[in-house]
Amino acid sequence: MWTEERILHWKRTSEKPSPVMVWTPEHTGLFLDHVAEDRLYAMFHLIAFRGLRRGEACGQKWTDTNLDAGLITVAKQLVVDGWEVYEDDPKTDAGARTIALDSDTVRALRRHRAQQDKDRKEWESAWVETGRVFTKENGEMLHPANVTRRFIELYEEIDLPPVRLHDRRHGAATLAHAAGADLKDIQEMLSHSSITITADTYTSLLPEADLAIAEAAARLVPRARATSENTAPETEPEPDGEEKPDAESVPDDADPLGDIREINSPSAHAPLTQTAPDEESEAE
Repeated sequence: MWTEERILHWKRTSEKPSPVMVWTPEHTGLFLDHVAEDRLYAMFHLIAFRGLRRGEACGQKWTDTNLDAGLITVAKQLVVDGWEVYEDDPKTDAGARTIALDSDTVRALRRHRAQQDKDRKEWESAWVETGRVFTKENGEMLHPANVTRRFIELYEEIDLPPVRLHDRRHGAATLAHAAGADLKDIQEMLSHSSITITADTYTSLLPEADLAIAEAAARLVPRARATSENTAPETEPEPDGEEKPDAESVPDDADPLGDIREINSPSAHAPLTQTAPDEESEAE
């Protein structure tokens, strides 16, 4: 995750902490706001929230897109071989998959389709009918490499930390996980053949979600007293003119303030827990 500390390090050294990096939700919001009027906005929006691969987004057809139902079926993708582009089946053992769309994504795709219909009329007979959702202004299919180039240009314009377009899949998985989706849901959204791939590679916790989990876990343990800075007993002011008893004037088994206690008896307010050695565990 691109935290503030990592961004500062990157700006000072130009070093990325990892080949795969994820924007925070705030970064994603800044990017989408910045590209709202770009021709490819709906594509970047779709990838950001539903995790399509670049080739899948470029290959998406209107015949596999049902905006009334809020569903798309990812049935084809565009693959780059050298510089040549060809159509192929999605990169998954499960074949085509159907993905639900949120209302914002549906609205973005409706606006995009209206613009495409306008372009079709303006180009008239010169329009190239590919049936793709995302095309050039004349209807020709997009080259995936050019989509990546445009993506980089756009985020560099507002000085966002670098991510690959493919990393937006990781971002979509992270957002879905933080919103409550379980790993099986995310596996199906990203079309992984194994849930292990999803768990090991594509999901990470947002710092805010991680903090909420830590707080919730701490609240599960009942305590008889708080473990805050307020645990120290408050000292009551002594009445004017009252003198403390001299240490030599009280019995050996008495408190200097006059309370007799049993020698070596444990305090009734001793902490209820003990500090255990740190334990290391691995979580996937």
